[in-house]
Amino acid sequence: MDDIPSMAALKGMVGQKATVSGWVHDVRLLGGINFVLLRNRDGIVQVTVPRKAVSPELMNTVSALHPEDVITVTGTVKDAKQARNGFEVIPDALVVLSPSATPLPLDPRGVTDANLETRFQWRTLDLRRPESTAVFKVEDVLVAGMESYLRGQGFIRVFTPSILGGISEGGSEVFKIDFYGRPAFLRQDPQLHRQLAIAGGLARVYDLGANWRAELSHTPRHMSEHRTIAPEMSFITDETDTIRVEEQMIASGVKRLVDECQAELDLLQIRLEVPKTPFPVITFPEVYGTLEKLGHKLPEDQDLDRESEKLLTDYVKSEFGSDFFFVNHFPSKIKPFYVMRIDGDQRYARSVDLLYKGLELSSGGQRENRHERLIQQIREKGMDEEGLKWFTEPFRYGVPPHGGFSLGIERLTATLLNLPSVKEAALFPRDPERLQP
Repeated sequence: MDDIPSMAALKGMVGQKATVSGWVHDVRLLGGINFVLLRNRDGIVQVTVPRKAVSPELMNTVSALHPEDVITVTGTVKDAKQARNGFEVIPDALVVLSPSATPLPLDPRGVTDANLETRFQWRTLDLRRPESTAVFKVEDVLVAGMESYLRGQGFIRVFTPSILGGISEGGSEVFKIDFYGRPAFLRQDPQLHRQLAIAGGLARVYDLGANWRAELSHTPRHMSEHRTIAPEMSFITDETDTIRVEEQMIASGVKRLVDECQAELDLLQIRLEVPKTPFPVITFPEVYGTLEKLGHKLPEDQDLDRESEKLLTDYVKSEFGSDFFFVNHFPSKIKPFYVMRIDGDQRYARSVDLLYKGLELSSGGQRENRHERLIQQIREKGMDEEGLKWFTEPFRYGVPPHGGFSLGIERLTATLLNLPSVKEAALFPRDPERLQP
């Protein structure tokens, strides 16, 4: 079958025959002249059906159409300034390929509002909404732009395991599964295996895939399954090298959006500019004093709470004019065993978070590459030293200084597009209540 012509191609086919296929977005029966709005991946085409110009059989077919019927139309492309795309198709033939049941449980036209749960329950219908389609076109181009930057910097994509034989970060927020009669876990992050790739001599790698956290969280910021893009690089000087890569990766992704997705951004009423680099960096322990000046006292050796994130976001926007910023040198007490601590002040770690519009998008920094320090930190965290030997033993045989980060794809997409919930940037979201579709 020939490719369906794009909107741009149809505009160039005025006076010629064309065949277009898609869903019936709407039908307007006005008697002497009827209209069918045909929707496909490229947009909406107006099919104009004048009673005097078509056969009675075709007119009867049009009169019997329902929203979301799948049809193919063959006809002549004509100029039509009143049509949304500046042209229309006058049909010679219209075939119903797959009729839709009525009534619809969700209206893809958006004439009747649907709440988020209804949209997710009927996600296939929801995805037919041009606004929903636009989100995933944006997400695709954003990831492509970030991947392009990484590949240009010598990173190669690797595929790390999703099934682990032990808990990599401690805590209980993991999904336990049965692995041929043995206990196993879905990964929280592709962290440790990326480090082993570096230990194996792959100088610059990135992973792109799903991660799982068994948090009983019901906020619009969390999901039980989410995707990340996660680079790791060797022979770094310190965590500043990972910061420089991350900000350039994001700027590359956003630039590609601006260059290629203007139609989708316009549809979603989003105006984007490529963020200026370098992004501001604020550090612990100075963060405590900054927050106190802003009227909020954060207890020492604790992670940033939501109020701290919001206050720091407003502060950075006011002082530096940036929506993106890094927080560095988090307290080592709250960070996983594999994070490198500052040699001159073990209380703080070379650990970096990226925040955007008040939301944490990534965690990363420099990893501990010295075997004896890894073992020491595992013991201090009270973790199973023997159970982590699969990871720690390679560090006895020379591992270069390295670091990286893991950036949430849905979080970045949702925040860029001002979506009310991160779940809207997931094709089929998973949360404590939703396991289907």
